[in-house]
Amino acid sequence: MRQYLRNLTAKERNATTDRHLAFYLTFVAGAANAGGFMAVQQYTSHMSGVVSAIADNIVLGKSALVVAGLVALASFVAGAATSAILINWGRRLELQAEYALPLMVEALLLIGFATIGPFVDSQEDVIVSVTIALLCFIMGLQNAIITKLSGARIRTTHVTGLVTDAGIELGKLLYWNGGTPGGDRAPVRADRQKLRLLTSLIGLFLTGGVCGAIFFSACGMAAALFLAAPLTVIAALPVVEDLRAVLGR
Repeated sequence: MRQYLRNLTAKERNATTDRHLAFYLTFVAGAANAGGFMAVQQYTSHMSGVVSAIADNIVLGKSALVVAGLVALASFVAGAATSAILINWGRRLELQAEYALPLMVEALLLIGFATIGPFVDSQEDVIVSVTIALLCFIMGLQNAIITKLSGARIRTTHVTGLVTDAGIELGKLLYWNGGTPGGDRAPVRADRQKLRLLTSLIGLFLTGGVCGAIFFSACGMAAALFLAAPLTVIAALPVVEDLRAVLGR
């Protein structure tokens, strides 16, 4: 088990470790997204809706909502940028925790999200805005992690892209190659392995959302601690290795 957990965030990547880490992160993303909605009545994983809302509110003259949308968008971008900075910094220093550092930051931020629960219950505008910004930052951070380590092949919060890619592969699967003109052309073939991966990620996001809604309904924002725990375990091993290496010098 220890070696399996260590491989999830190892510097040396392969398709299997990328896929398994993506499974964990997609579940967490779905749960955090649902939990965010339970807390502040807003989904924070998809920026398409945020940007569309900004455009609508500009036309409607709702300046406060425009500012809130811009803050959410900027927070998501900042989270992705932070992930890239941490990964590249770890790579430059040849750390074992190259990919574990942003995961550890995500776990700490989820713990922070859990601790501000009593304040969010008051529904004060400033606290709610800060909570939305925090969740958007977490989503951007996480999406950038799996995007960087998989070479942009996998994303964990962008379900629109997952569904689109799954639809493309499904179209290839259903395509009839018989009687196609041009005998020298290669037949259309679906990437069944990719289709299985995409459908698994979509299913895990949905499952995470259901579990997140249940946990957050029962426990409030303290449920975020259950999401932070596995991330901490996954990230801890390489971080501890690097700390021992530094202290041993």
